[in-house]
Amino acid sequence: MIIISKFLPYGKQMIDDEDIEEVVKTLKSPFITQGPKIEEFERGIAKYCGAKYAVAFNSGTSALHGAYFALGLKKGDEMITSPNTFVATANAGLYLGANVKFADIKKETGNIDVSKIKTTEKTKLITPVHYSGNPADLKEISEIDNVKIIEDGAHALGAMYNGKKIGCLTYSEMAMFSFHPVKHITTGEGGIIVTNDENYYERLQLFKSHGITKNNLVNEFPGDWYYEMQELGFNYRITDIQCALGISQLKKLDSFVKSRRKIAKTYNEIFEDNPYFDVTSEKENRKSSYHLYPILLKDHLIKDKKEIFAKLRANGLGVQVHYIPVYKQPYYQKLGFKNDLCPVCEEFYRKVFSIPMYPTLTDEDIEFVNETLNKVLGEF
Repeated sequence: MIIISKFLPYGKQMIDDEDIEEVVKTLKSPFITQGPKIEEFERGIAKYCGAKYAVAFNSGTSALHGAYFALGLKKGDEMITSPNTFVATANAGLYLGANVKFADIKKETGNIDVSKIKTTEKTKLITPVHYSGNPADLKEISEIDNVKIIEDGAHALGAMYNGKKIGCLTYSEMAMFSFHPVKHITTGEGGIIVTNDENYYERLQLFKSHGITKNNLVNEFPGDWYYEMQELGFNYRITDIQCALGISQLKKLDSFVKSRRKIAKTYNEIFEDNPYFDVTSEKENRKSSYHLYPILLKDHLIKDKKEIFAKLRANGLGVQVHYIPVYKQPYYQKLGFKNDLCPVCEEFYRKVFSIPMYPTLTDEDIEFVNETLNKVLGEF
């Protein structure tokens, strides 16, 4: 039996005693579900991003569903996104009956290639994904006529574009962030939408809570017990317990991002001219928040990717693949999508591994990553 003395996952949360204390305080308070911590967390995220409003959800997926709903995406509309993403980015459009289309990516960044975005009169929405925390070409996308933009910033809390934080909404209607444990900060599970539009804000609040409200009533008000279900909403509510953790984590966000960028800088230096793989690039007017650190195998190693993946993990390196192109999933194939739809994304998928990237990586860990990669890849 092989015993691994060390195993580094591709990502993980960092929870300290302060975080735990804040959660315990909320558990001892009168409110553990729908209480004051939710609004406090929402205000904190909005202020951090430079947005007017934020609405927290129980996942990034439900947050996207809510954002698409608030925008008015419906059956017969088209939305365009990147295939190099988790399935939720596209699925949330399908939930509302929209037709999803995919545009190919740039191999240098893994982000959507604006030149490959082809709109029609039915195109209502483009959802660019800030892959790995590296901002997409927002300005160029915003110059496409007659479409709205909702940013999938699941990877990009704390990232910068043209000197402003992702989520300031200079070029978009809304942006989503995720608080899954491997993201920059965590609420266990959770997501949030930021927006500057009061109408979107109100529709998001309605949608996440069964479509029920006590405001702007349609019928005559009979008493304080009264509420109305005005839309077919969902129970997508986050809890005070989760938001207590989120508030505490938010205080440390900038230091987390600073650590990630420092680790990425070290990786970039030690991987320069590596004979086995390339890395993605960061444009001058952007600062990635490095949710992921992707490497791309050289052409001669692609055929051995399955074996390389297994051997790296057997040697203690918890690599992962981000992502299988969405349209290759069996459900999307049943919808009529074909393999090889986006050739650059297909090549990216054949080459990509995500290697360990999280704030608590030590210099010793980074050296372990480097040595293990070179040792294993050198055997092929």
